[in-house]
Amino acid sequence: MEGMTTDRAFTLRRVIDAPPALVFNAWTEPSHLGWFFSGEGEPGKPEVDLRVDGAWRQTMVLSDDDSYVTGGVYREIVPGEKLVFAWGAHGGWPEPNADAPVVTVQLAPHDTGTELTFTLELPEHLTDDQAQTQLATGMRAGWGQTLDRLVQHFAAVTPPTP
Repeated sequence: MEGMTTDRAFTLRRVIDAPPALVFNAWTEPSHLGWFFSGEGEPGKPEVDLRVDGAWRQTMVLSDDDSYVTGGVYREIVPGEKLVFAWGAHGGWPEPNADAPVVTVQLAPHDTGTELTFTLELPEHLTDDQAQTQLATGMRAGWGQTLDRLVQHFAAVTPPTP
C-alpha cells in the first residue's frame, strides 16, 4: 500500500532472576557468555573487547559443516545498565558497516531480579525491501530464543547460601 513503511525495530522483554550487575556480566565477560551459544557442536571461545568501538564475537557451530561468527561493535556501555552495539552474523564479523542493525540492551532492577529490554533497530536508510529482507531472516525469533537461554541460565544457577 502506498504510504506504508516497514517496521524497522522490535523490542523483546524478559525478567531474569539475577541482579542487573550479574546480567550485565553475562553479556560482557567471555567466561560468562556460554549461555549465548545455541549450536550442537563445540563453540569457539567468545572474545570481548569491552570499550566503545571494541568488539565481541562468538562462533556458533551448528554442525561439523555449518558454523558462523556472530558479534557486535560496541557503541555505548553503561556498566550494569545498558549496552548498545552494531550487530551482525558474517564470516568476517565484526566488520562495522552502515547496514548493521543496532541492538540496545537495557537492564533495570525488578522485584525478582532484572527486567531486560532488548531493542533491535534497522538503519533508516534501508529501503522497505531491504528492511523486510533482514527481518525475514528470523532475527526476532532467534533473539527471542537467545534471551530465553539467558533466563534459563540464571534459573539454573543456585545462589550461594549466606
